[in-house]
Amino acid sequence: MGVRDLAEYPWDAVEPYRERAAQHPNGIVDLSIGSPIDSTPELIRAALTEATDAHGYPQTTGTPAVREAIVEWYSRRRGVSDLRIDNVLPTIGSKELVALLPTLLGLGKGDIVVHPRIAYPTYAVGAVVAGATPVAVDDPAEWPEGAKLIWVNTPGNPDGRTWTVAELAAAVRRARELGAVLASDECYAELGWSGAWATDPIPSVLDPRVTGGTRAGLLSVYSLSKQSNLAGYRAAFVAGCARIVEDLLTARKHLGLMPPAPVQHAMAIALGDDAHVAEQKERYRQRRDALIPALQDAGFRIDGSEAGLYLWVTEDRDAWDSMGRLADLGILAGPGHFYGESSPHHVRLSLTAPLERIHAAATRLATSAPTPGL
Repeated sequence: MGVRDLAEYPWDAVEPYRERAAQHPNGIVDLSIGSPIDSTPELIRAALTEATDAHGYPQTTGTPAVREAIVEWYSRRRGVSDLRIDNVLPTIGSKELVALLPTLLGLGKGDIVVHPRIAYPTYAVGAVVAGATPVAVDDPAEWPEGAKLIWVNTPGNPDGRTWTVAELAAAVRRARELGAVLASDECYAELGWSGAWATDPIPSVLDPRVTGGTRAGLLSVYSLSKQSNLAGYRAAFVAGCARIVEDLLTARKHLGLMPPAPVQHAMAIALGDDAHVAEQKERYRQRRDALIPALQDAGFRIDGSEAGLYLWVTEDRDAWDSMGRLADLGILAGPGHFYGESSPHHVRLSLTAPLERIHAAATRLATSAPTPGL
């Protein structure tokens, strides 16, 4: 396995549906890819401007300010109060870290990378690039012998699944039995909606109630793309086991994987301000509250979606058929086929559209009767 084994980029298959949706007389409502459409907060843009005299090479390890900001953020927002700066490392967005982690850990032929059955495809892509074997398994009890890296995603993309403290603790125990690194992709942790997550922080794999008293073998991955509208900044970080972080740092120095200095400064400012995060979450909440009842009235069922940036919906037929129905309403979604073999009847709808466009989608859905016989 290797780079030549990668499939064509899947989103190319959505283009005919985009063209179909664009024919709607009142225009397309694009809810397909979750790229932020709201402005980057002014205090973060000002911070970027302050640091534009970046004539020297940036620090791969991260400036002391950004590393201290990451440590403080985990303590304030995630209940992880015992990190040090040698437990954290900034990255150039989270996707590159997800895709490169098997390679940076030295995995290759014969090694197994486990990922969720319904999953963002980059977990499998990272395994293929390294020459390892991706295996989709949810239940920790079924994680296979020979696994070297295990991904969990909480809250999940696309399905919004979250892991409780007890579930994460069981996952940690199983990963350690296998001698595997357990990496938790937690990029949507500030976007909890249902049940306990409406008020309580979504737990991290680094939560002391999870770790059993040691961070050995554990990594938490986080991004500021969604909570701070910094997708264009490529601002993210990894935290956890100091030994693994040190190994990643060494490899990243050799590869020149250095977040730009102005971005590091902006990250430190962003991590220290909770107000803009609360404001952005409220925008997503309004869009979600407008879209859910319209989808349900149109015959869609909302599955999972208790946290995160997406609605994971189905009308119990092939996702491409649902894509066509939505496209005829001028609404573009993402097909469940992209997220694993176990989700062929779901589509993913992103909350990244202005509220007035969300209302337009809701109005169109209101005029669309459920498909007969479903």
